[in-house]
Amino acid sequence: MTDDAFAHPRTLRLDGGPLGVYEAGPADAPTVVLLHGAMLDTAALTWRHLMPALAARWNVLAVDLPRHGLSRPWTGRVDQPRMETVLDELLEQVGVRQTSLVGLSMGAGVALGYALTRPDRVSALVAMNPGGLDARRPWQLLTWLVLRSGALLRASTRWTAGPRYLRRTMSRHLANGTRTRDFDVLMRLIEAEARQRVEHREPALDDWQVDAYGPTSMRLDFTPSLPVLRMPSLWLHGRDDPLVTEGVMRRAAALAQNGEFRSVDGAGHLIPLDAPDQIAEVVGTFLDTVHGHGCPHP
Repeated sequence: MTDDAFAHPRTLRLDGGPLGVYEAGPADAPTVVLLHGAMLDTAALTWRHLMPALAARWNVLAVDLPRHGLSRPWTGRVDQPRMETVLDELLEQVGVRQTSLVGLSMGAGVALGYALTRPDRVSALVAMNPGGLDARRPWQLLTWLVLRSGALLRASTRWTAGPRYLRRTMSRHLANGTRTRDFDVLMRLIEAEARQRVEHREPALDDWQVDAYGPTSMRLDFTPSLPVLRMPSLWLHGRDDPLVTEGVMRRAAALAQNGEFRSVDGAGHLIPLDAPDQIAEVVGTFLDTVHGHGCPHP
């Protein structure tokens, strides 16, 4: 069922370029949009397990964000406001007025920003280890200086595209290393994405990541706005995540009006791949509760 969910993508023509979208589940069910993370992430990678699980009950759209997967080439900078416009265009073209948003890392930050600026279009939010929740990051100034070098970022795309490097890196980032479910399939997807980045001469980091940084503080910090976030929100944190702290996640869930925090043992930053069955159960149950479904998620 996993492969079937990603077998027939469609390409939407948006203002800045093509947008690849995978769709599965009953067309008349409430819509859930899945937004992946940054760098070498794609819809088919991060949502390999969650999409088919949710598609048993929901109309699921898994999006390749601009300059990822099938969404190439793209023009201009793709920062947070541009990402929100992309979601506007997506929902308009598929004829959806309101949706639940589920995101990981950058995708969770994009979803959170969209929920804050367009609350009437978002029925529920699931944020997994999101970006955009810090006023300041470690090594703030040094990181900002490095991110100013477009040439360095483009050169690093090629340096980090080798299969051995990718395999070694991913085995460290995944909580279960090479024992991760479908590890070899995941590596093929990552290697293909790395080749695409090199071919299209794209920088190693996304514009969203680069533009989030300022020299002394983060330009993208949604924390002060969280008290106005009114739709139900689920904040999922991988207990072993080295990038997003539990304290930051607990604070975000507490600030949101209808926020719920959950910590997932045995998972790091790539939580949908580290704990696929648990994430499917938790997210499915949350969406059932939001939409008033009485029976448990399959």
